[in-house]
Amino acid sequence: MVVDERAHTVTPGRAARELELRRDEFRLAVLLGLVRTVPAGEGDRRRIERGELDRLRAVPDFPAGLRERVRTVGTGEAAALLGITAERFTRLARTGHLSPVRFSLNRYRMVVWRYLAQEVVEFGLTRPDLLRGRLPQELRERLAAHVDRRPRNWRTRRLGLLLRATGDPWTQAAAIAALLDPVQLAEVVDDPYERAYLDRLRPPPPPGMPVSPISREIAERLTLADDPDELLWHRLSLSLALDEARAQRQAPHPGEMGGTGCGRPAGWPVSAGREAASAAWAGVPAGRVAGRAGAAAVPVAGSVASVGSVASVESVTAPKSVTAPESVAARESVTSTERVADAGPGASAEALARAEPVALAEPVALAAPGEAAAPVSLADGRAVGGGRSGGRAVRARLLERLRRGRARDTSRPRRPKRPAGWP
Repeated sequence: MVVDERAHTVTPGRAARELELRRDEFRLAVLLGLVRTVPAGEGDRRRIERGELDRLRAVPDFPAGLRERVRTVGTGEAAALLGITAERFTRLARTGHLSPVRFSLNRYRMVVWRYLAQEVVEFGLTRPDLLRGRLPQELRERLAAHVDRRPRNWRTRRLGLLLRATGDPWTQAAAIAALLDPVQLAEVVDDPYERAYLDRLRPPPPPGMPVSPISREIAERLTLADDPDELLWHRLSLSLALDEARAQRQAPHPGEMGGTGCGRPAGWPVSAGREAASAAWAGVPAGRVAGRAGAAAVPVAGSVASVGSVASVESVTAPKSVTAPESVAARESVTSTERVADAGPGASAEALARAEPVALAEPVALAAPGEAAAPVSLADGRAVGGGRSGGRAVRARLLERLRRGRARDTSRPRRPKRPAGWP
């Protein structure tokens, strides 16, 4: 008997109503680990089990206790809880004694930090010496140097929550990579496929991100590490996380097949996708590219639209050569070359169009990239191609004939240009 999992789980909105929490309070409770969620099928959607809701509702102080644990306060409210001025609380927060849990931008594009009320109260109980009297000399020196640890403490806290919420090493590495700008990330992760995979697993932006471009740029700047020691720490952490992730599985590459749709199947050579892409860029239509002698050919199911696009691949065995009727691009390239050679240097487009196309005496076999192509026999007995050296020789002869034609043109006397008669 098949049991529907949805019968035992509820959506986040339904869970927030049953727990008597607002949407932002419920998201914070999930982020802090107060409410456990379970994955719901494919994608990033998650649901809450009925047993988890029953556990939270069975607590004696429900719902006031749960609301108090997710209650956030600003600078003014936090200073009132500690019995100090807002300026003193700001100094303590700037020197790193309190970690914000979220931030937002007001209408003046000023960053407004929010703190957990429970942590503010605990700080007042554990460090009463910082609430009265003059601050220590070390803290005064930090303030004089305009040190602000609030963005860094918020990033560190959010990273810890994201790492705790998942057990996948690639997802954990993506959470660390989200703290580095593209330049720093490229220096640590030199493989473009791994960078693309990390970008796909990047955690969602924090809630409350502004919509306007200027405000969003300010908010995104806060999400990136900027201190030199912080950058060094995250770069080392990312390197270690990537080593652990690569030990479990490799990042998917274009042309791979699997559940993600972008993975490489087992046993698929790395050079296969490159050869297929090279053939598609060369103009070969939907067909099959012949591989090396004795090796299976690489099937291509469509042209490559861009460098980063994923080519669809068929898992069939292709013939080792492509006949002339299928290889339209190869036939037309040989015909165009012979037309240019017969028409001579400096020939116009009309002369090229009037030139007779050359018929092929036998089918053309396409060679894999990096190998010498077999010579093509024409109907009149001539041979075209035959490897890289032959192609270079043909190009050298064409260039020499073009140079000679230009030299003859420069030796001819030219007529003076007529003056243009303007109305």
